[in-house]
This record gives sequence, structure tokens and C-alpha cells, in this order.
Amino acid sequence: MQILKNKKYAILLLFPALILVGVFIYYPLFATFYYSFFDWRDFSNYKTFVGLDNYRQMIEDYAVRKALVNTLIMMVCVIVFQVGIALVLALIVDSIKAGYKFFRTVFFFPVVISGTAIGLMFYLAYGYDYGLLNAIATAFGGQKRVWVTENSALTMVLIPVIWQYVGFYFVIFLAALSKVPQDIYESALIDGITGIKKAVYITIPLIWDVIAVCISLAIVGTFKVFDIVYVITGGGPMDASQVLGTYLYKVAFTGQNQGYASAIGVLIIVLGVILSAISNKLTERETITY
Repeated sequence: MQILKNKKYAILLLFPALILVGVFIYYPLFATFYYSFFDWRDFSNYKTFVGLDNYRQMIEDYAVRKALVNTLIMMVCVIVFQVGIALVLALIVDSIKAGYKFFRTVFFFPVVISGTAIGLMFYLAYGYDYGLLNAIATAFGGQKRVWVTENSALTMVLIPVIWQYVGFYFVIFLAALSKVPQDIYESALIDGITGIKKAVYITIPLIWDVIAVCISLAIVGTFKVFDIVYVITGGGPMDASQVLGTYLYKVAFTGQNQGYASAIGVLIIVLGVILSAISNKLTERETITY
């Protein structure tokens, strides 16, 4: 009886959070799906049902294809470099005793800075007249150059995107490494396994479930990238750095076509769910308990 009473209170306490999630997550989600079947412009009260026309337009839209390819390139780079660098840094910092807290704070710090501020910082650094990169180039006798071009734009926005969240995964990996029992390492040391071998054959398999979660988070996070790209390039020049998030904003608020923007939103959601599920399947391993 006491257990049933406690469960009743637990369910009551969950209701406020459930209402908030329903109002701010699930309602906009279903509304986006609903509006994607309408020709809805200028946030007007009048909408015309057009069925799958917005999805057909999306297939023929060059900017959507370009944004999709850029987003997928960004996703691969984020997984390889953002998660990869974070793992390497965590392994190095975990192996040292001096400066552990210092490095943890320094590497985590970019995470607390807003994406807009980071975007502005790199926008100023890339500037032609007073940018940091051209100032360094001229100080060493070089020539000024335009850093953000049609060929380089995606790379230039990828750098801050990757840099921002390295610290986030770094802290997660550090927490996972701290739970690995030291007696496993001591046994490995007796067998002569140290350095890179220890990391590859012992540490990484032991924290593989955490690595898999980080990869899933990186995939989902890539589809939410907006602020840094928007501040630095706005998706340009010529859609060279356009990603799905910035193109959705452009269609919804510059083009004032909310129905088509909703269809792009549905594409982002569906791709995020599918790729995250594929990632979970590919990284699935037998859980190691220790």
C-alpha cells in the first residue's frame, strides 16, 4: 500500500515536466509535420492544403541538396575530429596527475560560450581589413587574403563548430575514464601493456558504450547547428556553407514561406532519428561490466 502511495506521488511530480515537454517539444513537432502539407506564407491566417508539393519542391531545390551535403560533411567531421580529439585529450589528461583540473577547465571553457559569441569572434578573425589572421600574415611579411570564399567557406565554419564542443565530450570521457578500475591497468602494466596499446586494447573497449553515446549526440547536434554558421557566413557565399538549419531559417523568415520551411524541418527531424538509430546499431557492442 505504501509503495502504491509513493508511486502516486512520483507520477504527480512528473506531470509538470510532462506538460512542459508536451507544450514546448511535442506540440511544435506535430505542428511542424502538419504545416508541411500546406502552402503557408507570411505567417498569415490562411493556409492552402497542397499535399506533398512542399516535399516535391524540396527534392528539386538545389539549395536543399547543397545544405544536406554540407550537413552530412559536417556530421562526419564532427564525429571524427570533435569526438576524436576529445577522446585523445581525455586519454592524455587522464594519464597525468599534475594539472588535471587546469586542463579540464581550459578545454571545457568554450562550451559555456554562446554559439553567437563564438561565431562573432571567428567572423572578426576572418575579416579582411582588421582580422586576426590577416594581421598575423602581414606581421610575418605575408599578404592579406580573403579567408571566406566559395571554396573555403565550409571549412572556415567547421573550425569553430568543432572547437566549441570538444570540451563537452572531453568531460564526458574523463568521467568515464575515472570509473575504470586501476587494478585493470596495474595488471596490464605487469603484462607490459602501456601507452597506445593500453588505450586501444583496454581503455577504449571499456568505455565503448560512452563513445557510442557521444557519437549519437554528435550526429543529433550537427542537425541543430545554426548560430555559428549564420553569424560567420549566413550560409553563403552562393550557399557554399549552407546547412539545413540556416536554410530552414532563410526560407521561413527571409522567404516568408513557413509551409516549405516546415517540410525542411520534418526532413531534419527524420534524418536525425534515422542516422542516430543507424549509429546506435553500428556501435552496438556487448556491455563490459567491471
